[in-house]
Parts: sequence; structure tokens; C-alpha cells
Amino acid sequence: MDVIPILLTVVVAPLWIIFHYVTKWKQMKGITPEDEASLGDLRSTADRLEDRIRTMERIMDDEVPDWRSRHNDKF
Repeated sequence: MDVIPILLTVVVAPLWIIFHYVTKWKQMKGITPEDEASLGDLRSTADRLEDRIRTMERIMDDEVPDWRSRHNDKF
């Protein structure tokens, strides 16, 4: 009979594919050390840029005291 190929195609193959990808997703759950290093680099870059912006704002506050109010009026 042709029941075995149909059973394999309809039941076993889809289950096999599903379990295969579930296993792959579980293996990929955490971040890799390379990803963690990249995130650390991005964080340090963001911190440096934030420091630069704060410094620039302090300089602007000293040299052009009303720059913030003039900037806010345009928007």
C-alpha cells in the first residue's frame, strides 16, 4: 500500500523539520562573545559621544548663554 510514504510525508517530515529548527533556536538563545564585545565597543563609543555633547553644551552655555532658548524657538 501507499500508506507509508503518505504517512512519512504528512506526519514525520513536518515534525522532523519543526524539531530540527526548535533545536537550532535553543542553541542560538544567548549572545556570542563576539556580540558581547561589539556591544561593549558600542557602549564605550556612546559614552564618549555623550561626554562630547555635554562638553559642547557647557562651552555653548559659557559663550552663548541663550542658545538653548533660541534653538527651541525654531521648532
